[in-house]
Amino acid sequence: MKANRRTDTKPELALRHALHRLGYRYRKDHRLDLDSGRRVRPDIVFTARKLAVFVDGCFWHACPEHGSKPKANEWYWSPKLVKNVERDRVNDAALMLAGWTVIRLWEHVPIDEAVTTVVTALAAAGATPKSQPLASEGQPHASEGQPHASEGQPHASKAQPPGNPASGGDPLS
Repeated sequence: MKANRRTDTKPELALRHALHRLGYRYRKDHRLDLDSGRRVRPDIVFTARKLAVFVDGCFWHACPEHGSKPKANEWYWSPKLVKNVERDRVNDAALMLAGWTVIRLWEHVPIDEAVTTVVTALAAAGATPKSQPLASEGQPHASEGQPHASEGQPHASKAQPPGNPASGGDPLS
């Protein structure tokens, strides 16, 4: 089971890359310590908008469409998969109680549909994507020379300093 990834799965990476291309900034696999004492690690977190996105694997989270029931070692797998689903529900309830919006997407959901779901939730929370300078303006791309971990950091534009009310909205950190 060491080969099974907890983070950076193909569906999760596809969603993150699509959101990043649209100008949205987020934190990945960010641990949330809730007031209730519960710790939750959503796959994608928009902290300023209190939006937690989970990309659930069909097997690990018992998808009703594509989830399969293992025949070998059924005594081990059935209770484990049931516990995964129960943990998901408890985490969802704890996040909602703390004022977070929770989005759960199955890995089989088409990427355009997943992006639309997240963008719609962000729009409802008042978020707007960050504008990036065009490559034709002769400016380097915002992420050149930057470590990948800076995704949650606001990107500054040459035309408007960060924090300027005319910049079109709050940072999404």
